[in-house]
Amino acid sequence: MTFCIGIKTEEGLIGIADTRITTGSERITARKITLHQNGNHSMFLTTSGLRAARDKALTYFDEILRSEDHTFDRLYKAVNALGDQIRRVFDEDSKWLANSGLNVNIHALVGGQFENDDEHKLYMLYPQGNWVEVSRGSPYFVIGESRYGKPLLDRVLTYESSMADALKSGYLAFETTRASASDVDFPLDVVVYKRDTFRMTEHRYEAEDLHELTDWWSNNIREAFQRAPSEWVRTILDQLEEQDVARL
Repeated sequence: MTFCIGIKTEEGLIGIADTRITTGSERITARKITLHQNGNHSMFLTTSGLRAARDKALTYFDEILRSEDHTFDRLYKAVNALGDQIRRVFDEDSKWLANSGLNVNIHALVGGQFENDDEHKLYMLYPQGNWVEVSRGSPYFVIGESRYGKPLLDRVLTYESSMADALKSGYLAFETTRASASDVDFPLDVVVYKRDTFRMTEHRYEAEDLHELTDWWSNNIREAFQRAPSEWVRTILDQLEEQDVARL
């Protein structure tokens, strides 16, 4: 499984991806996020799904970028090209993979800004090659293991959030996922983009780099749980105790 998140705020974009890859009984570390920067073309791309199909689609897409990047003056055109390559892999491999019980289940997040984009953009692509663009009402996409981090993100993240708060919420969503999913783990790759700059910055974090926030988060969750109002539970527990007394 994978945890990859793309966040769009008014200030810019954030991309976060774990690096754990599970293949049968093996676990390895591999990069799941890539950057493309060429003049006023700035883009990050992260993917989830069957690794063999994903790598093949990305190889095809890289070949397209090398030969046709100059024709993509807006980000959605590059996204369409990636969708075409995902469909190409599906046409080539789906039949053979199905014989082994596998699917071409590629999901992708693409964020960035090209020369004729009026603002930074964030898209999610589905295995069928079609895509949706992030909205202000829900300013993020998660691919891979999305169940555990979504409740936190829905409560704290908005389009108006600062880049610092967006990055913090993205990390805590990853940490919440890591605590419950054995196939999501450090190192963590992070990309940030400030709107209209056409330059992205990336950094890899190890577990020890973020242990202070991780420990703070875990401790405060436990303390908040103990402080949570609990008078309401007496309604049913008192009935249980009355039933126990009546049986004596």
